[in-house]
Amino acid sequence: MGILFATRHSLFAGTMTPALLNYPHIDPVLIHLGPLAIRWYALSYITGLLLGWGLVILMLRDKTLWTSPVFGGKPPATEDEIGDLVVWATLGVILGGRLGFVLIYGTFFCGIWGTSPACAGLPMGYLENPIKIIAAWEGGMSFHGGMFGVMLAIYLFCRKRGLDYAKIGDLFAVVTPVGLFFGRIANFINGELWGKPTNVPWAMIFPRAPDALQRHPSQLYEAALEGLLLFTIIQIALRVFRAQERPGLMVAIFLTGYGLFRGFVEFFRDSDTVYFGWFSVGMSLSIPMFLIAAYFYWYAFREKRA
Repeated sequence: MGILFATRHSLFAGTMTPALLNYPHIDPVLIHLGPLAIRWYALSYITGLLLGWGLVILMLRDKTLWTSPVFGGKPPATEDEIGDLVVWATLGVILGGRLGFVLIYGTFFCGIWGTSPACAGLPMGYLENPIKIIAAWEGGMSFHGGMFGVMLAIYLFCRKRGLDYAKIGDLFAVVTPVGLFFGRIANFINGELWGKPTNVPWAMIFPRAPDALQRHPSQLYEAALEGLLLFTIIQIALRVFRAQERPGLMVAIFLTGYGLFRGFVEFFRDSDTVYFGWFSVGMSLSIPMFLIAAYFYWYAFREKRA
């Protein structure tokens, strides 16, 4: 992304301070089409959904993945069914992501703690001006809300079409890290969700931060861990250990991996939604993910495979 190394010299001692990576000033808006602004953040959602859809289709076409008697020699869904489900999942991401932010951050956290500058006027602002509830363009989408929205969308779709929820959930668990990767890159381009002050050689100064301190590029940490590494782990589980033959297991692996990686990065992320000390909202949201993961581990291993 055009990131260049820079070395700074002390004016007084003539010594060098740790190297600093220059933050690449990329316009959050890719292109203006009259009054319409196409933003990198919106493109990250679109790219993640389309790539995820394409990867699921490739998985369905790979007959070697579905040879187990668990699947009866055929994939758990047709390509047309997945195409229809993507529409449901898209609505789940958008509605769940926004409502999750409003409920978890704007209402629960701001209503009880209210320690963040972003809490100004909230949650009463939602009552005074209800349009703020859907005003995602002002900022505010929750991954956890989007994830639960997708899980609900998959459940309702599977119930309507008579599909196995755990098997379909596994398909989406495999590709979700792709969307996470692009989402965190978009956060980096927007210069938001920056990290805590640090002197590590790859630190950056984010122009939107309230100071000129060099900080952890925590968005890139999340892109690497929640995106690239988690995608690699699940691919190994799928293709080497054939985790799909225990329906629900890849969902459990995804939830465990994301919860661990997100909780770890929270130590480096300069979160303004902190309950007390170092314990943040992001960390607390890993707890229900671990509980749901435990259920899917139990579900996957509750009986022997056919």
